[in-house]
Amino acid sequence: MYSLVFKFFLFLSLLQICVSARNLASEEPNQFKLLKYHKGALLSGKISVNLIWYGNFKPSQRAIISDFITSLTHTSPPTSKTLHQPSVATWWKTTEKYYKLAASAKSSSPSLTLTLGKQILDESCSLGKSLTDGDIRKLASKGDQRDAVNVVLTSADVAVQGFGMSRCGTHGHARGLGKRGSKFAYIWVGNSETQCPGQCAWPFHAPVYGPQSPPLVAPNNDVGLDGMVINLASLLAGTATNPFGNGYYQGPQNAPLEAASACPGVYGKGAYPGYAGDLLVDTTTGGSFNAYGANGRKFLLPALYDPTSSTCSTMV
Repeated sequence: MYSLVFKFFLFLSLLQICVSARNLASEEPNQFKLLKYHKGALLSGKISVNLIWYGNFKPSQRAIISDFITSLTHTSPPTSKTLHQPSVATWWKTTEKYYKLAASAKSSSPSLTLTLGKQILDESCSLGKSLTDGDIRKLASKGDQRDAVNVVLTSADVAVQGFGMSRCGTHGHARGLGKRGSKFAYIWVGNSETQCPGQCAWPFHAPVYGPQSPPLVAPNNDVGLDGMVINLASLLAGTATNPFGNGYYQGPQNAPLEAASACPGVYGKGAYPGYAGDLLVDTTTGGSFNAYGANGRKFLLPALYDPTSSTCSTMV
């Protein structure tokens, strides 16, 4: 299981959010070498992203996440007068570079297409409001276990082991029921709005540590859900390129740096600890974003590590 946890750049005493479980200490993103390919399978084929909502989410909140998933393959109609770039789909295309490198290494041609799958509601919190990693896997198993990624999303009043203390979410894999149960990938992300927004919803909330610059306005006017989008985006990139622990990563297998977590706190050009980078701003709402999505959405997405240039690739 591979978590989004907190890292310290000790010389600046700044908590870096949404990164993998490895102390970066004095390293900066542009110093990373190419993430090593460990010859394992990447997530490939036509994959459904199933959303498992645990706890109370408003329909408008569920729409933010589902629109983000739809945006991964959404493009503006050819007749559109407005070219909505940069787009979520363009951001996601950076992951294709990992597939091309894997293809040359294995003489194969893996590819990935993600679509929005089923949405499962567990508003009564069938496993209680204090969850362990085992509980997350049980919830993830409610989704399809073939050709799918099952995403467990916990509401603001649900506590999860390590949430806000060491991680904002995680991704992993499990085996389905039965002796011949298939291996499937899953993701968990929590709503940090009331529990740990300074850790898991920056830059839409003041950080717990480091420079206290004013928080940015969330593009969908929901600090908790816009923070979830950031963490889900990071974990989805990690799931695609390292679904079973033997794909692309750097460092120990149980605490790897991956496609997004190799670029902590970077959202736009000119980013530095405490500053997310030069972003786009919605002139109506004041919301900060770096990617357009489906249904008129705007999102803030993390930089992805570009394996061909060994740099953190930003949208703006």
